[in-house]
Amino acid sequence: MWRFRERLNYHEKVRRSIYEVLRDALERRLIKISLIDSFYNYARNGVEYSFVDKSELKPKSKKMEKESELFNTFLVIFCEGVVSPRLKNYIRFFPENIVVKKNLEYLANFYIYKRFNQNLKHFENPGFLDFLEELLNIDYALLIQQDPTVKKKNRYSLTHFHVKIDWPIADAAEDLAKQLRYIQNNLYENGDTEARILQNKLFEYYSCHHSVGGRRTAGLIAAQLLGKPDSISTVFVSSSESRSLYKYSERGVSKFFLIQLTKKQINALAQREGMTADTFKSTYLYPAGRFHIGISEAYYRHTKYSMPPEDGKIRKLRPAYSWLKLGDKLLHPKADALEGRPITYGWVYSV
Repeated sequence: MWRFRERLNYHEKVRRSIYEVLRDALERRLIKISLIDSFYNYARNGVEYSFVDKSELKPKSKKMEKESELFNTFLVIFCEGVVSPRLKNYIRFFPENIVVKKNLEYLANFYIYKRFNQNLKHFENPGFLDFLEELLNIDYALLIQQDPTVKKKNRYSLTHFHVKIDWPIADAAEDLAKQLRYIQNNLYENGDTEARILQNKLFEYYSCHHSVGGRRTAGLIAAQLLGKPDSISTVFVSSSESRSLYKYSERGVSKFFLIQLTKKQINALAQREGMTADTFKSTYLYPAGRFHIGISEAYYRHTKYSMPPEDGKIRKLRPAYSWLKLGDKLLHPKADALEGRPITYGWVYSV
């Protein structure tokens, strides 16, 4: 795998740099759509927003909230290269869901197709992120990748909508278990009980409880499926049940979520960061009536039990040992605070 910059040639490094800059821009917009816009949807409709509880951010948490139409949900796959045609049986993208005007006009309540032109789907277009946001309002899964139809290198485009992930959980679990050297041939070689545990561990590997369904299952399956090509990929999943935005990439697993801060907490953080409370609020926080809200990220690291063994030998499965542990806890600046840096804020394990 050519995942690390040290293993790339000059042209590949240029492509990687472009991809990462565009991914940062995409991430900022998706965080806003998933979390900030959803919060204000609740506020406008007079519905109380359920903030993520600390226990939900700890690995193996099972707690989930009821689905709500007020929370913006989506699945976005962003590939550095082009998705291989051999994966079309599992990531279903066909001529009928290519982003072209004649396909878009069949979408209900999507009137932008009347002024749609081919340039709008290219990431370099100033209106790209607005177009993507409009499409996210009515679609369930989008694919952004290098456009295979243009000669210009390193052009990224929203190539497909209505993308479906259709890879069996058992196959994904078998793939991961082989990668981690818990099995050699097939998922059931050590019996049905271990096969079931390995399927549950697949979800744990991607920071989900094995009882989740819908987009979160599709997202982690897509991340596992796209985890082996030479180029990298990123999967974003916005979940109403968890009130979180999941990010799966070559860097690991992250969850973005909203937290509310009191005046006392704001003053303490502002003092720690060497700024006034007003500057801190304008850089990191959004007004929410009697309090303020901020965007927090929990970054997870895989343990030695969920990484390939150094000796490459087949090893014994130990179900009680965790495959994931909580790493960095960050408070992110607002989307328009381009000078702000993420700061450490250990909210999850704080009192």
